[in-house]
Amino acid sequence: MHRRNIFKAAAAAVGGVFATKAIAQGAGGAAKVSANKVAYHLSDADKVAFVLGNIQNHLDGGPKGVEIVLVVHGPALKGFHAMSADPAVSQKVENFSKAGVKFDACGNTLKAQKVELADLVPGFKVVEEGGVVRLAELQSLGYAYLRP
Repeated sequence: MHRRNIFKAAAAAVGGVFATKAIAQGAGGAAKVSANKVAYHLSDADKVAFVLGNIQNHLDGGPKGVEIVLVVHGPALKGFHAMSADPAVSQKVENFSKAGVKFDACGNTLKAQKVELADLVPGFKVVEEGGVVRLAELQSLGYAYLRP
């Protein structure tokens, strides 16, 4: 092997080590994912009860003091319309809110469904930037992303 090729190979190896380290740390210095901060993503209407069950399991068996945010957008938001919500869903949102779970409703979905925050079961806040933008923001803050 020629000296130039040896030098190029060594430089590439060193660069690869630094690139791997940067990727492991997260692009742009993103926060390290924490088991104590979890963002649940819900967009499927048929998974409302399932995801709420997952959150219950997380509260029951997960670390104490876990921060949970449920971000809801798309068809799933209809499951939280106060006029049509299953009473069990309303009760779980109320109980989870008391336990510190945060509920974020996509502002874009609210507009598309022609509903206001007051039309949802109590406990939600509107994320004007949209549900998927909020999920990306939470991930950049170190929240683990779960989409059951």
